[in-house]
Amino acid sequence: MSQLEKSFYSKSSMYSFIVVVILFMSMWIGTGQFSHMDWMLFGYMVSTFIFFIGMTVRLTSWIMRPATHEVIKRSIQKMKSKNSQKRNGKAIFKTLIDNILLQKYIFKRGVYRGIQHWLIAWGCIGSLAITFGLTLGWMHFKLVDSSTYQMVVFNIPTIQMAADGWLAQMFFEGLNITASMLLIGLAMAIIRRIRDKDLKVTQRAEFDLFPLYLLLAVTLTGLFLTVSYKLLGGWMHPQLALIHQITVVVFLVYFPFGKLVHLPMRPMAASVPMNYQETPGVDTRDCSGCGELYSNDEQIEDVKAILGAQAFDLKNDEGDWLADYCPACRRKLRVMSQLNLPKGAGKAAPVQTNNGIHMPGFGRKRSEDFYQPAHSGKEEL
Repeated sequence: MSQLEKSFYSKSSMYSFIVVVILFMSMWIGTGQFSHMDWMLFGYMVSTFIFFIGMTVRLTSWIMRPATHEVIKRSIQKMKSKNSQKRNGKAIFKTLIDNILLQKYIFKRGVYRGIQHWLIAWGCIGSLAITFGLTLGWMHFKLVDSSTYQMVVFNIPTIQMAADGWLAQMFFEGLNITASMLLIGLAMAIIRRIRDKDLKVTQRAEFDLFPLYLLLAVTLTGLFLTVSYKLLGGWMHPQLALIHQITVVVFLVYFPFGKLVHLPMRPMAASVPMNYQETPGVDTRDCSGCGELYSNDEQIEDVKAILGAQAFDLKNDEGDWLADYCPACRRKLRVMSQLNLPKGAGKAAPVQTNNGIHMPGFGRKRSEDFYQPAHSGKEEL
């Protein structure tokens, strides 16, 4: 343990302190040593710090879990491997495009669900990015002349744009665009949860519905602000601004501790295909029962390490790891154990699996160990 770790009660507190220091320094740089702070955003700023502290605590505890720890350790080993860097890079890039950007894994469950999830996910990401950038002073706009704006990022002047140009409108209307995406996605999600009878049985109000209603409150109050100053001449704008700020504060404080926390965890999935790619003839694992190609050597070793760290002794009577058997063979072993069948139960017949594939019996590799007949035909006569 380093001297830095000894100074804190836990790793979560240490990482939270580091994150707060980084945020504070980024604000100091972005606002020009706090020379252009927008104190109207003070509530957003406090809740943003709470958000990042909560996310740090939650992610630290998640990363310390045996399963996540093994995946991260394997990912680091893979990235350091010079022999497969090109293949690993392709796997990460493909997964980022398919699973993170396009979210194809959701579209496989239905086009409606895919569109709904994509709109909510990217609406949230865009809204949070703009909110954090403006609240913490990472970016702001200054007037160069009567018709030109300049975007300043971390106190560094960047691009200039016409005040009435399309680029300026895209920046200024960014939150309205992401809020509109969220509104459509949330409406689709709520309609689905009202109509889908299966969801009515399994959903929980505090876990599944509350995040949707909270996001809807943030979205509607934010859009009402735009309606107020663009169409109603600023009617009730101060009151609406306060209501909107309250909903955003509640949302940011809730985010790290509710269902929505899976959003920043999802990118970890990009490393899984890289870690456990199966190359025929190289680093592959045959089932110890039927002898069929089962999985990747590294994946099986990681499963054993995770089970060992959690003190699960998942072995059969012969001392073999159940992880060395395919699911079909594991089911056979489980049935034999529950029925108290002796080893002389006869040679196993092919098994019909859930996906309709006939798996061969144990005869290819270790039939003599498991299925020796108890009595021959002559003895029975």
